[in-house]
Amino acid sequence: MTEFIVLFLLFYTWHALGVTIGYHRLLSHRSFSCPKFIEYFFVLGGYLAFEGSPIWWTAIHRAHHKHSDTALDPHSPRFGLKQAHMGWLTAAGYPEHICPETQTKDLLKDPIYKFLEQGGSWKRAHSLVFLIGLTVRAVIWLCFGWVPALASLLAGFAVLQIPLMLNVICHIPKLGYKTYASKDDSVNVWWVAILAMGEGWHNNHHASPGSAKTGMRWWELDVSWLIIKSLSKVGLCRNLNVTSHARMMKQMPQAALVLDSMPKHRKAHRSKAMVRS
Repeated sequence: MTEFIVLFLLFYTWHALGVTIGYHRLLSHRSFSCPKFIEYFFVLGGYLAFEGSPIWWTAIHRAHHKHSDTALDPHSPRFGLKQAHMGWLTAAGYPEHICPETQTKDLLKDPIYKFLEQGGSWKRAHSLVFLIGLTVRAVIWLCFGWVPALASLLAGFAVLQIPLMLNVICHIPKLGYKTYASKDDSVNVWWVAILAMGEGWHNNHHASPGSAKTGMRWWELDVSWLIIKSLSKVGLCRNLNVTSHARMMKQMPQAALVLDSMPKHRKAHRSKAMVRS
């Protein structure tokens, strides 16, 4: 049992960082640069968590930021929790306003990502990610036994729920707090940040999407940023785009100052009002 728990936690960490660092902060937002082998290491962790084609994921996420909490947002809770959680995944293909050929030109240059995209067919790309994911676990079983294979599989499925859950919970104002006056419903949710290696500081992220760091306050633990920062110190990450709470205060002083000056029991209510304003 101890072996399974240790392996599950190790796989969970790799897969989760694959989503947060690989798919999100690197591919979707280009908040830093790194050698290809580092990029592929993280992206592979996300892909084996059944996250789908990196091009598809990036196109959807960039559209989410461009149209956040509007009718063109692929997964806003404003239009139904079921649709925001998994309903949007059942679409036959890209809607008209999302075009990978124009919105993810940077990724289409990579032959591996282009292959995983399967010509833009969601059905084929989703089938491929599950086929490869299950095949890798079968190989692990044959080489190392069922314990690491099962730990890897369950960790992958657990991490799969992170962005699906975050899309809903971190866009429901009453479930978190809003530090910066972004024009959408994004809020910071501490326990999501723990499960998602720092991604739960979602209002911070929407206020400054290109930042490699999302935990702006000292108590906002951002594991993904700590990994990126550590890699930068040994020369494996470069060109870091990083903002800070002080800089955000200068850009959006009214929202931040109002929250800072409020009693704790009133902050959540005020956050909700800001979102709707």
